[in-house]
Amino acid sequence: MASVRELPVVPPPLPASWTTPESSGKSISPLVERRLLPAGTAYLAHVKRAVHKLTFDEHDKHAEEERKRLEAMNGGCVDAEDDLGVGDEPEDEELLSLDPKEWKKQDHYQVLGLSHLRYKATDDQIKIAHRKKVLKHHPDKKAGLAGDSNDDAFFKCIQKAFEVLTNPERRRQFDSVDPYYELLEADVPTEKQLKSARDPQKFFFHAFAPVFEREARFSRKQPVPMLGTYDNSKETVEAFYDFWYNFDSWRSFEYLDKEVNEGSDNRDDKRYTEKKNKSERARRKKEDTARLRSLVDLALAYDPRIKRIKEEEKAAREAKKKNKGGVQNGVSAKQNAEEEKKKAEEEAKRKEEEEKAARAEAKKAKAAAANAAKKARRAARAAEEGATAAQ
Repeated sequence: MASVRELPVVPPPLPASWTTPESSGKSISPLVERRLLPAGTAYLAHVKRAVHKLTFDEHDKHAEEERKRLEAMNGGCVDAEDDLGVGDEPEDEELLSLDPKEWKKQDHYQVLGLSHLRYKATDDQIKIAHRKKVLKHHPDKKAGLAGDSNDDAFFKCIQKAFEVLTNPERRRQFDSVDPYYELLEADVPTEKQLKSARDPQKFFFHAFAPVFEREARFSRKQPVPMLGTYDNSKETVEAFYDFWYNFDSWRSFEYLDKEVNEGSDNRDDKRYTEKKNKSERARRKKEDTARLRSLVDLALAYDPRIKRIKEEEKAAREAKKKNKGGVQNGVSAKQNAEEEKKKAEEEAKRKEEEEKAARAEAKKAKAAAANAAKKARRAARAAEEGATAAQ
Protein backbone atom coordinates (compact mmCIF):
# COMPACT_ATOMS: atom_id res chain seq x y z
CA MET A 1 0.00 0.00 0.00
CA ALA A 2 1.39 3.46 -0.88
CA SER A 3 2.52 5.69 1.96
CA VAL A 4 2.52 9.49 2.07
CA ARG A 5 5.84 11.21 2.55
CA GLU A 6 6.46 14.90 3.21
CA LEU A 7 9.27 16.18 0.95
CA PRO A 8 10.60 19.63 1.95
CA VAL A 9 11.41 21.62 -1.16
CA VAL A 10 14.16 24.19 -0.68
CA PRO A 11 14.71 26.43 -3.72
CA PRO A 12 18.34 27.28 -4.58
CA PRO A 13 19.60 30.82 -3.83
CA LEU A 14 19.27 33.44 -6.53
CA PRO A 15 22.41 34.32 -8.49
CA ALA A 16 24.13 37.58 -7.64
CA SER A 17 23.49 38.99 -11.12
CA TRP A 18 19.73 38.51 -10.89
CA THR A 19 17.55 41.63 -10.94
CA THR A 20 13.84 41.98 -10.45
CA PRO A 21 12.08 42.09 -13.84
CA GLU A 22 9.75 44.90 -14.67
CA SER A 23 6.14 44.33 -13.92
CA SER A 24 4.10 43.20 -16.93
CA GLY A 25 0.88 44.33 -15.41
CA LYS A 26 -0.55 40.83 -15.55
CA SER A 27 -1.64 38.85 -12.53
CA ILE A 28 -0.34 35.36 -11.88
CA SER A 29 -2.14 32.39 -10.42
CA PRO A 30 -1.85 31.97 -6.69
CA LEU A 31 0.47 29.30 -5.34
CA VAL A 32 -1.28 26.03 -4.60
CA GLU A 33 0.05 23.25 -2.42
CA ARG A 34 -0.27 19.76 -3.92
CA ARG A 35 0.43 16.41 -2.35
CA LEU A 36 2.34 13.93 -4.57
CA LEU A 37 2.05 10.18 -3.99
CA PRO A 38 5.23 8.15 -4.66
CA ALA A 39 3.84 5.40 -6.88
CA GLY A 40 4.04 4.07 -10.43
CA THR A 41 6.77 2.81 -12.76
CA ALA A 42 8.37 6.26 -13.09
CA TYR A 43 8.78 6.53 -9.31
CA LEU A 44 10.20 3.00 -9.04
CA ALA A 45 12.69 3.80 -11.80
CA HIS A 46 13.65 6.99 -9.92
CA VAL A 47 14.20 5.00 -6.69
CA LYS A 48 16.43 2.49 -8.51
CA ARG A 49 18.49 5.27 -10.00
CA ALA A 50 18.77 7.03 -6.62
CA VAL A 51 19.62 3.91 -4.60
CA HIS A 52 22.18 2.56 -7.07
CA LYS A 53 23.37 6.04 -8.08
CA LEU A 54 22.82 5.38 -11.78
CA THR A 55 22.45 7.78 -14.67
CA PHE A 56 19.53 7.40 -17.09
CA ASP A 57 21.76 5.62 -19.65
CA GLU A 58 23.18 3.29 -17.01
CA HIS A 59 19.70 2.53 -15.72
CA ASP A 60 18.44 1.67 -19.25
CA LYS A 61 21.46 -0.57 -19.82
CA HIS A 62 20.85 -2.34 -16.51
CA ALA A 63 17.15 -2.85 -17.37
CA GLU A 64 18.08 -4.38 -20.74
CA GLU A 65 20.54 -6.77 -19.10
CA GLU A 66 17.89 -7.79 -16.60
CA ARG A 67 15.40 -8.45 -19.39
CA LYS A 68 17.89 -10.65 -21.23
CA ARG A 69 18.66 -12.54 -18.02
CA LEU A 70 14.98 -13.26 -17.40
CA GLU A 71 14.54 -14.26 -21.04
CA ALA A 72 17.39 -16.75 -20.77
CA MET A 73 15.94 -18.19 -17.54
CA ASN A 74 12.55 -18.70 -19.17
CA GLY A 75 13.82 -20.35 -22.34
CA GLY A 76 13.72 -17.23 -24.46
CA CYS A 77 10.28 -16.14 -23.30
CA VAL A 78 9.56 -13.28 -20.92
CA ASP A 79 5.85 -12.74 -21.41
CA ALA A 80 2.94 -13.72 -23.63
CA GLU A 81 4.24 -11.56 -26.46
CA ASP A 82 7.59 -13.37 -26.60
CA ASP A 83 5.84 -16.72 -26.36
CA LEU A 84 4.44 -16.13 -29.84
CA GLY A 85 7.92 -15.50 -31.25
CA VAL A 86 7.00 -12.71 -33.67
CA GLY A 87 8.32 -9.29 -34.59
CA ASP A 88 12.00 -10.05 -33.88
CA GLU A 89 13.29 -10.76 -37.38
CA PRO A 90 16.49 -8.92 -38.43
CA GLU A 91 16.07 -5.68 -40.38
CA ASP A 92 18.45 -4.86 -43.20
CA GLU A 93 19.14 -1.48 -44.77
CA GLU A 94 16.89 -2.17 -47.74
CA LEU A 95 13.93 -2.82 -45.45
CA LEU A 96 14.54 0.25 -43.29
CA SER A 97 14.82 2.51 -46.34
CA LEU A 98 11.37 1.66 -47.76
CA ASP A 99 9.36 4.56 -49.13
CA PRO A 100 5.92 4.74 -47.44
CA LYS A 101 4.47 6.35 -50.59
CA GLU A 102 5.14 3.10 -52.48
CA TRP A 103 3.40 0.95 -49.88
CA LYS A 104 1.93 -1.37 -52.52
CA LYS A 105 5.44 -2.56 -53.36
CA GLN A 106 6.40 -3.40 -49.79
CA ASP A 107 6.17 -6.81 -48.15
CA HIS A 108 3.86 -6.17 -45.20
CA TYR A 109 4.75 -9.44 -43.48
CA GLN A 110 8.45 -8.66 -43.67
CA VAL A 111 7.89 -5.15 -42.32
CA LEU A 112 6.19 -6.54 -39.20
CA GLY A 113 8.69 -9.38 -38.80
CA LEU A 114 6.24 -12.12 -39.85
CA SER A 115 8.09 -13.48 -42.89
CA HIS A 116 8.25 -16.97 -41.39
CA LEU A 117 4.46 -17.11 -40.92
CA ARG A 118 2.97 -14.98 -43.69
CA TYR A 119 -0.66 -16.00 -44.45
CA LYS A 120 -0.59 -18.38 -41.44
CA ALA A 121 -0.08 -15.48 -38.99
CA THR A 122 -2.96 -15.05 -36.54
CA ASP A 123 -4.56 -11.74 -35.56
CA ASP A 124 -2.88 -11.89 -32.14
CA GLN A 125 0.53 -12.44 -33.70
CA ILE A 126 0.01 -9.47 -36.03
CA LYS A 127 -0.98 -7.21 -33.13
CA ILE A 128 1.97 -8.26 -30.99
CA ALA A 129 4.45 -7.90 -33.86
CA HIS A 130 3.05 -4.43 -34.58
CA ARG A 131 3.38 -3.41 -30.92
CA LYS A 132 7.01 -4.51 -30.83
CA LYS A 133 7.83 -2.62 -34.01
CA VAL A 134 6.12 0.54 -32.75
CA LEU A 135 8.06 0.42 -29.48
CA LYS A 136 11.28 0.04 -31.43
CA HIS A 137 10.72 2.53 -34.26
CA HIS A 138 8.41 5.21 -32.90
CA PRO A 139 9.78 8.63 -33.97
CA ASP A 140 9.59 9.97 -30.40
CA LYS A 141 11.91 7.20 -29.22
CA LYS A 142 14.47 8.07 -31.89
CA ALA A 143 14.15 11.84 -31.65
CA GLY A 144 17.50 13.61 -31.56
CA LEU A 145 19.59 10.56 -32.48
CA ALA A 146 21.92 10.89 -35.44
CA GLY A 147 21.56 8.55 -38.39
CA ASP A 148 17.82 7.90 -37.93
CA SER A 149 16.41 10.50 -40.27
CA ASN A 150 14.45 7.86 -42.21
CA ASP A 151 13.02 6.11 -39.16
CA ASP A 152 9.84 8.16 -39.41
CA ALA A 153 9.35 6.82 -42.95
CA PHE A 154 9.77 3.21 -41.82
CA PHE A 155 7.35 3.85 -38.96
CA LYS A 156 4.75 4.87 -41.56
CA CYS A 157 5.45 1.59 -43.40
CA ILE A 158 4.80 -0.27 -40.14
CA GLN A 159 1.49 1.50 -39.69
CA LYS A 160 0.46 0.75 -43.29
CA ALA A 161 1.37 -2.91 -42.93
CA PHE A 162 -0.72 -3.16 -39.77
CA GLU A 163 -3.63 -1.39 -41.48
CA VAL A 164 -3.57 -3.84 -44.41
CA LEU A 165 -3.08 -7.06 -42.42
CA THR A 166 -5.78 -6.31 -39.84
CA ASN A 167 -8.40 -5.71 -42.54
CA PRO A 168 -9.63 -9.18 -43.68
CA GLU A 169 -10.55 -8.05 -47.21
CA ARG A 170 -7.35 -6.10 -47.84
CA ARG A 171 -5.23 -8.85 -46.32
CA ARG A 172 -6.83 -11.38 -48.67
CA GLN A 173 -6.09 -9.10 -51.60
CA PHE A 174 -2.44 -8.82 -50.50
CA ASP A 175 -2.18 -12.58 -49.93
CA SER A 176 -3.38 -13.08 -53.50
CA VAL A 177 -0.29 -11.30 -54.84
CA ASP A 178 2.16 -11.92 -51.98
CA PRO A 179 5.58 -11.17 -53.58
CA TYR A 180 7.20 -14.02 -51.64
CA TYR A 181 4.94 -16.63 -53.25
CA GLU A 182 5.03 -14.88 -56.62
CA LEU A 183 8.70 -15.90 -56.81
CA LEU A 184 7.96 -19.45 -55.66
CA GLU A 185 5.29 -20.00 -58.32
CA ALA A 186 8.07 -20.35 -60.88
CA ASP A 187 9.70 -23.03 -58.71
CA VAL A 188 7.86 -25.92 -60.38
CA PRO A 189 9.61 -29.06 -61.66
CA THR A 190 10.08 -29.21 -65.42
CA GLU A 191 9.53 -32.16 -67.73
CA LYS A 192 13.29 -32.41 -68.24
CA GLN A 193 13.87 -32.71 -64.49
CA LEU A 194 11.10 -35.29 -64.13
CA LYS A 195 12.50 -37.40 -66.97
CA SER A 196 16.14 -37.24 -65.87
CA ALA A 197 15.57 -37.84 -62.15
CA ARG A 198 17.52 -40.77 -60.71
CA ASP A 199 14.60 -41.78 -58.54
CA PRO A 200 11.47 -40.53 -60.39
CA GLN A 201 9.08 -41.68 -57.69
CA LYS A 202 10.89 -39.92 -54.84
CA PHE A 203 11.57 -36.79 -56.90
CA PHE A 204 7.92 -36.50 -57.96
CA PHE A 205 6.55 -36.34 -54.41
CA HIS A 206 9.45 -34.20 -53.13
CA ALA A 207 8.95 -31.64 -55.92
CA PHE A 208 5.15 -31.47 -56.18
CA ALA A 209 4.05 -31.79 -52.54
CA PRO A 210 5.09 -28.23 -51.49
CA VAL A 211 3.68 -26.79 -54.73
CA PHE A 212 0.18 -28.15 -54.09
CA GLU A 213 0.42 -27.11 -50.43
CA ARG A 214 1.08 -23.50 -51.48
CA GLU A 215 -1.76 -23.50 -54.00
CA ALA A 216 -4.19 -24.99 -51.47
CA ARG A 217 -4.39 -21.69 -49.56
CA PHE A 218 -6.50 -20.22 -52.39
CA SER A 219 -9.23 -22.87 -52.24
CA ARG A 220 -12.76 -21.89 -51.23
CA LYS A 221 -13.45 -25.53 -50.33
CA GLN A 222 -11.73 -26.88 -47.25
CA PRO A 223 -10.10 -29.22 -46.44
CA VAL A 224 -8.01 -29.54 -49.59
CA PRO A 225 -6.70 -33.01 -50.56
CA MET A 226 -2.92 -33.06 -50.60
CA LEU A 227 -0.67 -35.01 -52.97
CA GLY A 228 -0.47 -38.02 -50.68
CA THR A 229 1.89 -41.00 -51.05
CA TYR A 230 2.78 -43.65 -53.59
CA ASP A 231 0.58 -46.28 -51.90
CA ASN A 232 -2.68 -44.31 -52.22
CA SER A 233 -5.64 -46.22 -53.65
CA LYS A 234 -7.12 -45.58 -57.08
CA GLU A 235 -10.13 -43.85 -55.50
CA THR A 236 -7.90 -41.48 -53.51
CA VAL A 237 -5.81 -40.56 -56.55
CA GLU A 238 -8.89 -39.99 -58.71
CA ALA A 239 -10.47 -37.81 -55.99
CA PHE A 240 -7.26 -35.74 -55.78
CA TYR A 241 -7.15 -34.93 -59.49
CA ASP A 242 -10.91 -34.44 -59.69
CA PHE A 243 -10.66 -31.80 -56.94
CA TRP A 244 -7.75 -29.95 -58.54
CA TYR A 245 -9.22 -30.00 -62.04
CA ASN A 246 -12.33 -28.35 -60.57
CA PHE A 247 -10.39 -26.05 -58.24
CA ASP A 248 -12.51 -23.15 -56.93
CA SER A 249 -10.08 -20.32 -56.20
CA TRP A 250 -10.83 -17.15 -54.23
CA ARG A 251 -7.65 -15.51 -55.50
CA SER A 252 -8.20 -11.99 -56.80
CA PHE A 253 -5.97 -9.24 -58.07
CA GLU A 254 -7.62 -6.04 -56.79
CA TYR A 255 -4.46 -5.21 -54.86
CA LEU A 256 -2.69 -4.44 -58.14
CA ASP A 257 -5.38 -2.00 -59.31
CA LYS A 258 -4.09 1.37 -60.44
CA GLU A 259 -5.26 4.26 -58.31
CA VAL A 260 -7.14 7.19 -59.81
CA ASN A 261 -4.94 10.29 -60.01
CA GLU A 262 -5.16 12.25 -56.77
CA GLY A 263 -7.17 15.45 -57.05
CA SER A 264 -8.83 14.36 -60.28
CA ASP A 265 -12.59 14.87 -60.33
CA ASN A 266 -12.97 13.83 -63.95
CA ARG A 267 -15.60 11.09 -64.11
CA ASP A 268 -14.31 9.87 -67.46
CA ASP A 269 -10.86 9.30 -65.94
CA LYS A 270 -12.38 7.36 -63.07
CA ARG A 271 -14.54 5.23 -65.35
CA TYR A 272 -11.61 4.54 -67.65
CA THR A 273 -9.37 3.53 -64.72
CA GLU A 274 -12.05 1.27 -63.26
CA LYS A 275 -12.64 -0.37 -66.65
CA LYS A 276 -8.90 -0.87 -67.13
CA ASN A 277 -8.53 -2.39 -63.66
CA LYS A 278 -11.44 -4.75 -64.24
CA SER A 279 -9.93 -5.89 -67.53
CA GLU A 280 -6.52 -6.45 -65.94
CA ARG A 281 -8.04 -8.45 -63.09
CA ALA A 282 -9.88 -10.70 -65.54
CA ARG A 283 -6.70 -11.22 -67.58
CA ARG A 284 -4.63 -12.12 -64.52
CA LYS A 285 -7.36 -14.46 -63.27
CA LYS A 286 -7.45 -16.25 -66.61
CA GLU A 287 -3.67 -16.60 -66.67
CA ASP A 288 -3.66 -17.95 -63.13
CA THR A 289 -6.33 -20.54 -63.97
CA ALA A 290 -4.33 -21.67 -67.01
CA ARG A 291 -1.16 -21.83 -64.89
CA LEU A 292 -2.83 -24.06 -62.31
CA ARG A 293 -4.35 -26.29 -65.00
CA SER A 294 -0.95 -26.82 -66.64
CA LEU A 295 0.50 -27.67 -63.22
CA VAL A 296 -2.14 -30.36 -62.64
CA ASP A 297 -1.65 -31.69 -66.19
CA LEU A 298 2.10 -32.01 -65.59
CA ALA A 299 1.58 -33.80 -62.29
CA LEU A 300 -0.93 -36.22 -63.81
CA ALA A 301 1.39 -37.02 -66.73
CA TYR A 302 4.30 -38.00 -64.44
CA ASP A 303 2.44 -39.35 -61.41
CA PRO A 304 4.00 -42.78 -60.67
CA ARG A 305 0.75 -43.88 -59.03
CA ILE A 306 -1.07 -43.75 -62.37
CA LYS A 307 1.44 -46.18 -63.88
CA ARG A 308 1.16 -48.43 -60.82
CA ILE A 309 -2.65 -48.46 -60.98
CA LYS A 310 -2.64 -49.33 -64.71
CA GLU A 311 -0.21 -52.17 -64.13
CA GLU A 312 -2.36 -53.52 -61.28
CA GLU A 313 -5.50 -53.40 -63.44
CA LYS A 314 -3.70 -55.14 -66.32
CA ALA A 315 -2.45 -57.88 -64.00
CA ALA A 316 -5.96 -58.35 -62.62
CA ARG A 317 -7.41 -58.72 -66.12
CA GLU A 318 -4.78 -61.28 -67.11
CA ALA A 319 -5.33 -63.28 -63.94
CA LYS A 320 -9.07 -63.30 -64.53
CA LYS A 321 -8.58 -64.43 -68.11
CA LYS A 322 -6.18 -67.16 -67.01
CA ASN A 323 -8.57 -68.42 -64.34
CA LYS A 324 -11.39 -68.45 -66.86
CA GLY A 325 -9.32 -70.54 -69.28
CA GLY A 326 -8.51 -73.10 -66.58
CA VAL A 327 -12.18 -73.55 -65.72
CA GLN A 328 -13.04 -74.02 -69.37
CA ASN A 329 -10.50 -76.86 -69.76
CA GLY A 330 -11.95 -78.63 -66.70
CA VAL A 331 -15.54 -78.66 -67.98
CA SER A 332 -14.92 -78.99 -71.72
CA ALA A 333 -15.98 -82.69 -71.83
CA LYS A 334 -19.19 -81.98 -69.98
CA GLN A 335 -19.97 -79.07 -72.25
CA ASN A 336 -19.34 -81.22 -75.35
CA ALA A 337 -21.70 -83.92 -74.06
CA GLU A 338 -24.36 -81.35 -73.32
CA GLU A 339 -23.93 -79.84 -76.78
CA GLU A 340 -24.26 -83.28 -78.45
CA LYS A 341 -27.35 -84.07 -76.42
CA LYS A 342 -28.82 -80.73 -77.33
CA LYS A 343 -28.10 -81.33 -80.99
CA ALA A 344 -29.76 -84.79 -80.84
CA GLU A 345 -32.83 -83.33 -79.19
CA GLU A 346 -33.02 -80.61 -81.80
CA GLU A 347 -32.66 -83.23 -84.61
CA ALA A 348 -35.42 -85.42 -83.16
CA LYS A 349 -37.65 -82.43 -82.76
CA ARG A 350 -36.98 -81.39 -86.35
CA LYS A 351 -37.85 -84.86 -87.65
CA GLU A 352 -41.02 -84.96 -85.59
CA GLU A 353 -42.05 -81.59 -86.98
CA GLU A 354 -41.31 -82.81 -90.56
CA GLU A 355 -43.42 -85.97 -90.06
CA LYS A 356 -46.21 -83.92 -88.58
CA ALA A 357 -46.12 -81.58 -91.55
CA ALA A 358 -46.11 -84.57 -93.97
CA ARG A 359 -49.14 -86.09 -92.28
CA ALA A 360 -50.92 -82.78 -92.47
CA GLU A 361 -50.13 -82.51 -96.18
CA ALA A 362 -51.35 -86.08 -96.86
CA LYS A 363 -54.57 -85.44 -94.99
CA LYS A 364 -55.05 -82.26 -96.91
CA ALA A 365 -54.44 -83.99 -100.24
CA LYS A 366 -56.87 -86.81 -99.36
CA ALA A 367 -59.57 -84.30 -98.48
CA ALA A 368 -58.97 -82.43 -101.73
CA ALA A 369 -59.28 -85.71 -103.72
CA ALA A 370 -62.53 -86.59 -101.97
CA ASN A 371 -63.93 -83.19 -102.75
CA ALA A 372 -62.93 -83.52 -106.39
CA ALA A 373 -64.61 -86.96 -106.67
CA LYS A 374 -67.73 -85.61 -105.03
CA LYS A 375 -67.86 -82.73 -107.48
CA ALA A 376 -67.41 -85.15 -110.42
CA ARG A 377 -70.29 -87.33 -109.24
CA ARG A 378 -72.52 -84.30 -108.93
CA ALA A 379 -71.61 -83.17 -112.40
CA ALA A 380 -72.33 -86.65 -113.89
CA ARG A 381 -75.66 -86.84 -112.12
CA ALA A 382 -76.63 -83.44 -113.37
CA ALA A 383 -75.74 -84.43 -116.93
CA GLU A 384 -77.87 -87.58 -116.74
CA GLU A 385 -80.82 -85.64 -115.43
CA GLY A 386 -80.50 -83.14 -118.28
CA ALA A 387 -80.48 -85.90 -120.94
CA THR A 388 -83.57 -87.57 -119.51
CA ALA A 389 -85.51 -84.35 -119.52
CA ALA A 390 -84.65 -83.78 -123.19
CA GLN A 391 -86.16 -87.12 -124.28
